[in-house]
This record gives sequence, structure tokens and C-alpha cells, in this order.
Amino acid sequence: MSSATKSATNVKKIKVHKRPKRLNRSRFGNVMIFLVLLVFGVYSVLPMIMAVTQSLKPMSELYIYPPKIFVSRPTLDNFRTLFDLLSTSWVPFSRYVFNTVFVSVVGTVGHIIIASMCAYPLAKYPKMPGNKLISAIIVYSLMISPAVTDIANYQTMASLRLIDTYWAVLLPAFGASFGLYLMRQFMGQISDSLIEAAKIDGAGDFRIYIQIIMPNVKPAWLTLALFSFQSLWNSTSSTYIFSEELKTLPYALNQIASGGIARAGAAAAVVVVMMVVPIIFFIVSQSSIMETMASSGLKE
Repeated sequence: MSSATKSATNVKKIKVHKRPKRLNRSRFGNVMIFLVLLVFGVYSVLPMIMAVTQSLKPMSELYIYPPKIFVSRPTLDNFRTLFDLLSTSWVPFSRYVFNTVFVSVVGTVGHIIIASMCAYPLAKYPKMPGNKLISAIIVYSLMISPAVTDIANYQTMASLRLIDTYWAVLLPAFGASFGLYLMRQFMGQISDSLIEAAKIDGAGDFRIYIQIIMPNVKPAWLTLALFSFQSLWNSTSSTYIFSEELKTLPYALNQIASGGIARAGAAAAVVVVMMVVPIIFFIVSQSSIMETMASSGLKE
């Protein structure tokens, strides 16, 4: 061993402490950013606070102008009135709840399965015939107003003789283009080498879809589940369903809320009842939703 090598090995290692990088931003800038975010946060939360406080106000405070944010004499009479009205309906309240839960859960699960299965070949087989055309149609369909597609959906359901059945609500939910777009964008980020390695090990496309694709796009389908569930939960379905025993809870609640001034308190309680479940769903899955929003953009 040469003297130069020996001297190199005897040199003591000097620990270099790297200072954490600091943002080139003043304290005043940090304060201003915090204040702007605080204003937008309060602006976003204020409608929910107003909805809750309105439902707790007695009739004497509901029509005070200008309206007050907070309630002076909170009461639960509005909720009691709402459930008393629902209990006197000739269709049991439990039937409305069952219809809503059934349509929301089945529609959401079916939408996730169909959208993800269709998105997989579009994202991972770019040379598939018609891939670019189908992808372009999906993007353009997002620009069409739901009022326009409702007409086509109604004509399709009528020709299939599915009007006044659950299928009239479920089939359009299964084929919504937003879920297909979201899943395709997210699946495009999965490494092709991961899929090629699975194919070398003998895995087929269905096994790759179940064991590799779906676990890796969990944030995307949780986000899709939230949007789909919220849309179906708030849907009255009155366009496609006429039988009272098949109608959903939002329809019954809207009928109560349209009762005029005498039912203003019950109408305020309706808003709170309808927003509880979507808010709980969002709180449970918010981390996955934020991850999806940060990583799924419009890509070629």
C-alpha cells in the first residue's frame, strides 16, 4: 500500500452539517399568506356554519334581517318537526332511507368497478386501436352540461323500459365519464416496468388489475367514491322514478321543504340532515383525496 493511500485512510472524516434550506420569504410574507388562507378558509366554512345555526333557530329568529350567524335561543324543535312530518308519510321513513342508501352504495361501487376496468387498457395500452379517439371523447364529454345528457339518458332508459326502476338511476351513474377520466389519468402514473415484471411472472391482465393496479390507485378510487356517493346521495331521482315507494330521501325532504313559511324550520333542518353523510365521508377519506388532487392532472 502506498504512502499516499495510507495517509488518505488516516484522514479523519469531517462531518458536514447541512443547514436546512429556508424559503426566501420574509416574515411579513408568511403572515400575509396565512391571513389570505385564513380568509378563504372562513369563507369556505361559513355556509356550513350558517346551515347548522339556521337549523337550531326558533321561528322567531329565522326571518330576522339582517340574518345573524349565531343563534340566541338554540332549539331542536326544527328536527322534531321534520321527523314528525316524515313519520306521518304513507311511505315509511325507513323506505326512503333504504332507497337512498341502496342507490348511493350500488351506484358508487358499480361506477368505480366499471370506470377502473375501462381506464386500465386506455392508460396502459396506448397502441390499442381507437385509444386516442376514446380518450378525446371522454375529455370532451366532461364539457357537456348534465341537463343535455339527462335528455339522452331518459330516452335510453325509456327505450329499454327501465323507467320507474332502480336501474334508471344506476345505469347512468355506472357510465359517468368523470370517473373514467380520473382513473385513466391516475393509472397512467403507474410504472410500466411493474406491469411487465408481473407479466413475466405469469400474471394475466385481470390479476394485474386486481393485485397491482387497484391497490396503487386507491387514492383515486376513494376520491371517485366520494364524488359519486355525494352526487347519488343528493339526487332526487324524480326524473326517472315516479313510484313513491322507490323515491329517495332527498325527494321526500324537498317535498317537506317546499311547504312554505310554516315549514321554514323543517327546511333548515333538511339541509343539515342531507350534508352530514357526505361530510363524514370526506373526513374519513380526505388524505387520499388530497393526494389525488395533487397528482392527477391533464396529461397526454
